[in-house]
Amino acid sequence: MNIVKRYRMAILIGAIGFCPALFAAPAAWFKWRSTADNMMICAQTSPGPGWVAVKGPYQDAHCKKEGSPKGGF
Repeated sequence: MNIVKRYRMAILIGAIGFCPALFAAPAAWFKWRSTADNMMICAQTSPGPGWVAVKGPYQDAHCKKEGSPKGGF
């Protein structure tokens, strides 16, 4: 393979690898309730065993703006 073909192949592979990152969106937030003491928190993932998702999704870390976060352009 000559240098021009290698250069084109490298650009193609780089472009394919970069494209999914353009469409990535932030994760949604949810309200979680503890089964032990009914304490409520806002988190993107489960805090661990003993926590139940009770409401969501939200767009912000305060669990105020309802709906999934908007990503992309």
